[in-house]
Amino acid sequence: MTRAAVLTAIGAPLRVTRIELPDPGPGQVRVRIAAAGVCHSDLSLANGTLRQPVPAVLGHEGSGTVTAVGEGVTHVTPGDEVVLNWAPACRDCHFCRIGEPWLCAESLTPTEPYATLGGDGTPLHPALGTAVFAEETVVRAAAVLPLPAGVPLTDAALLGCAVLTGYGAVHHSARVRAGESVVVVGVGGVGLATVRSARLAGAGQVIAVDVSPEKEELARSCGATDFVPAGDDTVGRIRELTGGHGADVAIECVGRPETIRTAWTATRRGGRTTVVGVGGRDQRVAFSPLELFHSGRTLAGCVYGNTDPARDLPVLAEHVREGRFDLSALITRRIGLDDIPDAFDAMLAGRGGRSLVVF
Repeated sequence: MTRAAVLTAIGAPLRVTRIELPDPGPGQVRVRIAAAGVCHSDLSLANGTLRQPVPAVLGHEGSGTVTAVGEGVTHVTPGDEVVLNWAPACRDCHFCRIGEPWLCAESLTPTEPYATLGGDGTPLHPALGTAVFAEETVVRAAAVLPLPAGVPLTDAALLGCAVLTGYGAVHHSARVRAGESVVVVGVGGVGLATVRSARLAGAGQVIAVDVSPEKEELARSCGATDFVPAGDDTVGRIRELTGGHGADVAIECVGRPETIRTAWTATRRGGRTTVVGVGGRDQRVAFSPLELFHSGRTLAGCVYGNTDPARDLPVLAEHVREGRFDLSALITRRIGLDDIPDAFDAMLAGRGGRSLVVF
């Protein structure tokens, strides 16, 4: 038996209760969770923006220690410290074979129930295959990445989503070059990781944009050179800061039509706009054919930062060890399982960076 935060129905409050986990079967790993980041995608699963069978245990950004492995698992053993990967690639589908494992056709296929509610035996689904809002979880072996030495285990949870996504958006999707100007729209956990990653890439100017003016100090601590509060004159202020042209690169980390539109309009002619945020399926963003022609901009989506975690995690770990990427700077609250609803409220209100559930 282990404690977990269970989503009993879409839109219902999370219920912290005991669940029963099976022993790991063939190709599975059991992990004792050290920490779990509270991501906006968890909120989107809880409120129905993203589809999720229920009842389910949420949480997909986590780190921990292997406690048991099933038959056929050889890359980790009990006692190993690991990071959870919520989108493990199959390495055999069309997208994996052409070198785009972040688009793997099998990584987000619906999963069968993995545990049961304590007491009544109701089957539980693992959100995004990981279910880290719990003291322990059981996942397929491909979802477990050995944590490189020298990275703090609790803070390493952020490597499982926010940091890989922000780093990849900069280095793989937008492909920021040294000296370029970068706008980051939305500086929650992913946005802050994007700001830090832009500085790692050598960006000359990093402009953070957020609805909350209180985030200016936080954004600057992660490497922002400028901060613009979101409002009617956001694009105008960005153009003033970039010599009237707009930014070379804009990275949107919110997922709303208005913020995507802001990022696009704030990008210079010929520049690059990357959308990281996940919006609703019924929302729409409009562009005129003339502006598409005249602006010459590139608009790109971005899935998990277009990363291959097996390749990128060791690179990020080296940045952490060498002091170039301070994971703790992204964390504004360390909380318990019972505090996750408050963390959701903070995200909705635009307060702070990452909330980290520490076990």
